[in-house]
Amino acid sequence: MGFAAHRYTVNLSILFTELPLLERPAAAAEAGFRAVELWWPWPDSPVPERSALDGLRGAIERAGVRLAGLNLYAGELPGPDRGALSLPGVESERFRANVDVAADFAQSLGCRALNALYGNRVAGVDPAKQDALALENLVLAARAADRIGAVLLIEALNRVESPAYPLVSAAAAVEVADRVDAAGGLGNARFLMDLYHLAVDGEDLPAVIDRYAARTGHVQIADAPGRGAPGTGTLPLADLLDRLAKAGYDGPVGLEYKPGDSPGAAAFDWLPTAARGARPIP
Repeated sequence: MGFAAHRYTVNLSILFTELPLLERPAAAAEAGFRAVELWWPWPDSPVPERSALDGLRGAIERAGVRLAGLNLYAGELPGPDRGALSLPGVESERFRANVDVAADFAQSLGCRALNALYGNRVAGVDPAKQDALALENLVLAARAADRIGAVLLIEALNRVESPAYPLVSAAAAVEVADRVDAAGGLGNARFLMDLYHLAVDGEDLPAVIDRYAARTGHVQIADAPGRGAPGTGTLPLADLLDRLAKAGYDGPVGLEYKPGDSPGAAAFDWLPTAARGARPIP
């Protein structure tokens, strides 16, 4: 089938970053895409001013693209943070303050996927206490996601770039999603399968796909090594995406890679223009 058979969304927090945030949705549309996703755009503000929310909403609406995924507040991204929901004190409070704000913003744009990064281990804090706090906050987020008809995504990162992040395998992330479903009773927690992170962590990607495709709510890709565009590394991404499709995954594929020396629309030369928005994301 190849790359052209899949549906794509562009992560505007890592691509088109040579442009101001409010210009990126239009740039994605001009490059041929019909859907975008975002890390929480205001890392210092879990509850931003209404004008900031309205400005970004308007930019997305004017561009005519769909917001297909949104991270909940996760601290400084890119940067040292890997989420806030398991961190005791101020950061988890900021996460809780953000949940309904982010959910309402997502709902206003028809977005049905919220990503909740778990957060790093904290020196001197019992991991079991962090996990208990995380479960409490993830159930809160799952309820907000359910309120807007969305899924809550749980993502595995890699231990090379995120050594203090506890979810560094597909199994660990899916286990957390299962615990959230059991505790909240809503059944809307899903695995975010980022093939780049799993590859860097040395996972058997075909085995991960075969085992967890049914638990997957979103997929993200970048090549490895380097986290560049498909074709810049050694991952057989087209084959892996086809394997996902054969395993039953029909959701969006998020493009979350570094553009390297090809910013703007040139970062997508590997993907035919006709394939970028050929299949809309419902």
